[in-house]
Amino acid sequence: MRVIPLILSGWLLAAGMATAAAQEAAVAPDAVPPTVLPADNDGDVASLPLPDAGPGTLVRSDVEAWLDGFMPYALAAGDIAGAVVVVVKDGEVLVQKGYGYSDLAARAPVDPEATLFRPGSVSKLFTWTAVMQLVEQGKLDLDADVNQYLDFEMPAYAGTPVTLRQIMTHTAGFEEQIRGLITARTDEIVPLGDALKHWIPERIHAPGTTPAYSNYATALAGYIVERVSGEPFDDYIDRHIFEPLGMARSSFRQPLPQALLDGMSKGYSRASDGEAKEYEFISLAPAGSLAATGADMARFMIAHLQRGAYGDARILGAATAEQMHTTGQASVGPLNRMMLGFYETSVNGHRAIAHGGDTQWFHSDLQLFPDDGVGIFVSMNSSGRDGATGHIRSALARGFADRYLPGDGTPAGPGVAEDVAREHAQQIAGTYTSSRRPDSNVLSLANLLGPVKVVANEDGTIAVTLALGPGGAPKTWREVSPYLWQDTSGSDRLAADVVDGRVVRFSMEPYAPIMVFQRLSAWQAMALPLLVASLAILLLTVLAWPVSALVRRYYRAPYRLQGTDARMHRLVRIAALLVLLAMGAVLGLVVAMLSQLEMTSPSNDGLIIALRLFATIVLPLGAAVALWNAWHVLRGKRRLLAKLWALLLALACVFVLWTGIVQHVIGFGANY
Repeated sequence: MRVIPLILSGWLLAAGMATAAAQEAAVAPDAVPPTVLPADNDGDVASLPLPDAGPGTLVRSDVEAWLDGFMPYALAAGDIAGAVVVVVKDGEVLVQKGYGYSDLAARAPVDPEATLFRPGSVSKLFTWTAVMQLVEQGKLDLDADVNQYLDFEMPAYAGTPVTLRQIMTHTAGFEEQIRGLITARTDEIVPLGDALKHWIPERIHAPGTTPAYSNYATALAGYIVERVSGEPFDDYIDRHIFEPLGMARSSFRQPLPQALLDGMSKGYSRASDGEAKEYEFISLAPAGSLAATGADMARFMIAHLQRGAYGDARILGAATAEQMHTTGQASVGPLNRMMLGFYETSVNGHRAIAHGGDTQWFHSDLQLFPDDGVGIFVSMNSSGRDGATGHIRSALARGFADRYLPGDGTPAGPGVAEDVAREHAQQIAGTYTSSRRPDSNVLSLANLLGPVKVVANEDGTIAVTLALGPGGAPKTWREVSPYLWQDTSGSDRLAADVVDGRVVRFSMEPYAPIMVFQRLSAWQAMALPLLVASLAILLLTVLAWPVSALVRRYYRAPYRLQGTDARMHRLVRIAALLVLLAMGAVLGLVVAMLSQLEMTSPSNDGLIIALRLFATIVLPLGAAVALWNAWHVLRGKRRLLAKLWALLLALACVFVLWTGIVQHVIGFGANY
């Protein structure tokens, strides 16, 4: 989960899960034993080369040899225990292979027929397929108010209700929700309806206007399937998707049935650690709880590529499948769109739809080329080093497309004059925040910690802090037509929305179907530097207290302040210490929660509530004490430096208080 930079693109289930989202949207947003690295390779995944891009012939022997030349090396370089890769073509499995190990301790190789992986948010495609089945039967209307299908109220946004079309295109406007997203404790699994009713995230964008990926919205769709069909969600998927397709080794159920659990791959942080992680439970199950073999995922891909049919079985009518694959919701400019559940990821002139997914330990990607009858699925069972799974997915899918589905390599546009490029680069330069973010709760601090910056380069190109190349440096984007840029080392595009000559938002591929980046005001952009400066002032004040005492003791110098001056001097330092502890503790907790999703467990609700209550008491009192001290010092006969510092300390405490109010640190509760 690459969370803070993405602000939830890093959230898992990301994209299915955040940063995860970036990889899921990418064409690269999921048994041969591993090889060892060559002696001259230091294991840096950033140095991983693209697999040979061809030309090649899309036949079993060529694809198998190509994969065998890439996957073992990639897994070793990325410190990943194992993976499964499946390629289908024209209704048949072309190649399905396991690489590495499903269980390092037992040295059990990955078996594409028997080993289950966790595809993360690829699970959503099954939920969307279930929705479209009920739409086809006339039981659901994509454009109706979803409240008619629910047993609780979904608030409208400025009078506009939530619809299934908005939900399927991630434009319902919901803020991000991650509480209890992933847990390893069976006692924290709650019924789907209870999980949805516990807290309804606010709608922070006008519906139908702004892509903002939402696990909550997907789970809501699953609950609607459950209520309208009259079957529990797990039963519905079993009967209406898994059984017709013969997906006998797949399940959304939590805990996983023992017969399937015996074949479940272990999950790992890194292969070199060798420590198997506990099975991950997803609180919003329709958004990401699937476990499936590569062979079963091949059946699902074939069904969608065959417009809803798999052999004699059919899970969707041809017209419904076509509607699902081609109905797009625009993002920014001409960028790839969000279809009804699929990301548009067209590449090399070939129409492509996709979805990716991430849990903490499993990372997957599914790509379909409907016009070519081709699909590819990959899933890895380790997070690996330095974003390895993202690099591997990207390289695999890009290399596959370039080798077997090549294009002519022409740029997205004719280019613009150099002076125009410089002007537009200056217009888009600035600080932005992701549309996929928490807004009404304490996790909004993540937005403050991870802004996205666009930088104008001297030659008229631009760079985006979020968009990094395989070597870890920001990609360079060159303008190819007005307000449309292209990655100079690839085919991804970036586009901006301009209002009155000012760029108000932008997006870029592969993120475009699921999020946009909205410009922050100058004041909002300064919030983080000001908070850092305020905390630094508080820290120096606190550190000066024991340091000055030690200096006085060493030189046997007296404490020169007396009376009210002395009392205020001590009181304001106590206040500074408490304010620093309160804000520091909350910031530390937020960073820890975004780095380790298990910390979003409901078992930590008490800690969150306690820290918020502590901040609610301390921040206003600290600001009041600091202001009182500044008023007293400025009116007295203290030295100029003391007066200046008292004023800075007061401003620092007031700004921390303002941050606590705006970012919902002050308050009660543990919904986020």
